Amino acid sequence: MKRISIVLATAGAFAGVAHAQTSVTVYGILDAGITRETGDAGGNVWKMATGVQSGNRLGFKGAEDLGGGLKANFQVESGFDLDTGTLRQGGSLFGRQSWVGLSGGFGAVSLGRQYNPLFVALDAIDPFSTGLTGATTNLMNPSSVRTNNSIAYYSPVIGGFGANFLYGLGEVTGDPSRARTYGVSLGYTYGPLTLAAAYDNANNGSATTPLTNTTKLSLVGGTYKFGPATLHLAYEREKDDAGTDFRDVMVGLSAAAGAGGNVLASFVDKRDKSAAGDRNAKQYAIGYIYAMSKRSNLYTSYGRIRNSSAAAFTVGDASSGGSSNQAPGATSSGFTVGMRHIF
Repeated sequence: MKRISIVLATAGAFAGVAHAQTSVTVYGILDAGITRETGDAGGNVWKMATGVQSGNRLGFKGAEDLGGGLKANFQVESGFDLDTGTLRQGGSLFGRQSWVGLSGGFGAVSLGRQYNPLFVALDAIDPFSTGLTGATTNLMNPSSVRTNNSIAYYSPVIGGFGANFLYGLGEVTGDPSRARTYGVSLGYTYGPLTLAAAYDNANNGSATTPLTNTTKLSLVGGTYKFGPATLHLAYEREKDDAGTDFRDVMVGLSAAAGAGGNVLASFVDKRDKSAAGDRNAKQYAIGYIYAMSKRSNLYTSYGRIRNSSAAAFTVGDASSGGSSNQAPGATSSGFTVGMRHIF
């Protein structure tokens, strides 16, 4: 990824005071395509899709060397729709990320709006990287993706092991557990093998909702590279206080296909183990990415979800949840072709 680096040389305001050098990087992603979404119950549409493979963004990140191996770090990142220019993430200026922190031999600590550990783990395991019309997040729960008012800790990697902890303050007066989130992920890499386990606990109560409903997500999975191909496996369990109990399994494959090409494929089986037990679904997906350079690529993908009688899951992508007209029991599918440019 080619990025624009701006080095700010800070001048001392007082004689004899030394200032460290700060580096600031400006970066972004521009992604747009044409998507055809279909559903047995209607809602068929051709549309200009935006952020299909990766969400469109403009970001700034930087680090200041404080000496002794200690650094001050920050990152702010804005998400937007390329077809209309409007902000995403509810219209927040820096809705994708906004945090500040310190890093050193102890690892890294950061404060702000940050990615949830479970989503980061799922994104790394998914052959589609939670994008295109084969995103595992069409059926598997990525939790909140990002957590507001959060404190995160990233451990150093020792012997191939690393960990990420996050706590999001609910900020509800009189009840610190309401609206709070906490999560953890553990990772291990050894040669071609990468393993990950993650847990997320989100209290869905608020200042105006006294009755809380906590969602608990558990994820295990990994990848194994053999030759030009990589095998992807994941298992997730989703439970909440209202009786929801889903068990999801993903099996995927990614492989180099000629100069600059990469083929992606996955199957996700979602099983409803709750009392009703009739919200099962299966997703089949295939995709192809062709790299024209290190920064620009073309893509195409097709995904199809078969819903049981009470399920209404839809084929979406990295930025879209799919057709809003999906009816329970209907089959949903999506085909897309587009381009992504990274700077």
